[in-house]
Amino acid sequence: MPSPPGTDRPRSVSIAFVRSAVRALDAAARATVLDEAGIAPALLAQPGARVPAQAFARLWMAVALALDDEFFGLDARRMKVGSFAMLCHAVAGQPTVGAALRQALRGFGLFFDDLTVSLRVAGGQALLQIDNRIRTHVHTHFHATAGDAADARRFADETLLVMLHGLLCWLAGRRVPLARVDWAHPPPAHADEYRRMFGPLQRFDATATVAVFDARVLAAAATVTPASLKAFLRDAPQSVFLKQVVPTGLGDRARRLCRSALDQGQAAPTLAELGRALGLSTATLRRRLDAEGAAWGPLKDEVRRDLALQLLAERRLSVADIATRLGFEDASTFYRAFRKWTGSAPGAWRSAQQATLPAG
Repeated sequence: MPSPPGTDRPRSVSIAFVRSAVRALDAAARATVLDEAGIAPALLAQPGARVPAQAFARLWMAVALALDDEFFGLDARRMKVGSFAMLCHAVAGQPTVGAALRQALRGFGLFFDDLTVSLRVAGGQALLQIDNRIRTHVHTHFHATAGDAADARRFADETLLVMLHGLLCWLAGRRVPLARVDWAHPPPAHADEYRRMFGPLQRFDATATVAVFDARVLAAAATVTPASLKAFLRDAPQSVFLKQVVPTGLGDRARRLCRSALDQGQAAPTLAELGRALGLSTATLRRRLDAEGAAWGPLKDEVRRDLALQLLAERRLSVADIATRLGFEDASTFYRAFRKWTGSAPGAWRSAQQATLPAG
């Protein structure tokens, strides 16, 4: 599924998703799928590591083929390869977003034994609720310990919500903002990923995982056409993940302007410069970014971090040249920032990538 206009910049995701995605595989199969995705195995041991979003998308398909399960072996019943495509064909003829979404939920009910999704409307809001019954004694080696089961429950909620939100946006023909997500687990180390994927307001330790959005979306006409169905299914379901890591709104515009400046060899804009480019006062820009959960300082660091990962993986520039390209005063300042972002030094991260990724 192509990215929306203006969102073709490289994006990265936490290694936590990679670790969860390969957990159901034995050592040999794990090595194979990581190699197919272009992800260095050494990164699994680095808590702060990140991988390109495209690499995780490739990993999703590789794991699905290895397990014949598009849901990473998380449920007692396999979601066999092709299930997601069949579900999308089944909802394509529905007249409204709400009718299609409810049809999709019935399909997921046929695929899963341990997970149930319900949709209800209250006070002008639509609530998608995931009831997760994954336990330690079911399935296979994936749930060898209580810790494994907790990881599986969390990752199942994350993955299913990615699928549901991706479907919702496809049916509506636009990105549907989530007003809030409640999670039925404590905040994980990668909790900040949720803001980028789902929206700024996240709550934890809830009784169930619930995604909230404007109920008026349900009454809108479904925008599915034969062409859009074909495009959506071209790389589904793993392509749905790429949709989730591309945020929209004012924060996204700010990211694009920052990235454009860096690509042209300029310094990252200040908040005042950014406001002038967007036609907003500094105070208004700061307030609106804060409302999106996208304060300018962390947002700028996020852009520089993702560009740093790209440049290091390409191996065309030295670490010192990358530091200069990103606007750091010197290489040592860049080293400190990169270690804070990823938990490793730039050279170590590049070496880990080089162990698996081809040159060029």
